[in-house]
Amino acid sequence: MKKLLIICLLFSSLTMLAQKNKRDHIKTLKVAYITEKLNLSSKEAQEFWPVYNAYEANTNKIKHGELREIRNEIKSNFDAMTNEKAKAIIAKQNKAEIKLHQLHMNFSKDIAKILPTKKIILLKVSEDDFRRKMLDEYKKRRKGKS
Repeated sequence: MKKLLIICLLFSSLTMLAQKNKRDHIKTLKVAYITEKLNLSSKEAQEFWPVYNAYEANTNKIKHGELREIRNEIKSNFDAMTNEKAKAIIAKQNKAEIKLHQLHMNFSKDIAKILPTKKIILLKVSEDDFRRKMLDEYKKRRKGKS
């Protein structure tokens, strides 16, 4: 029994490590892709990446923390949910969405001090392109496994 528990723990920790490495690898690819597309000077890159990384960390905290928690709450309690509870969940969701919007507005202001406006637009296009390429790659790999 003890050996089985140890094996399960080892397997789950290896799985988590592999997922973390995958996320780190994707983040590295994203940084390289954006740096290349924006053609950042060394001065721009030095000022840009700390601001961008902080923005990404804060938005991820809301998207993968607060909003995920709200979605899970909806899924697990939907059938028994009262109208009052639904109103509270909607208010909570709106609050998180407002936080995301405010983060985006602050990021736009901060980044405007670092990059020319054309590069700011190119940043959004590059992020969308990267996301699309990653999704296409994911679809290709899924298709190859089936």
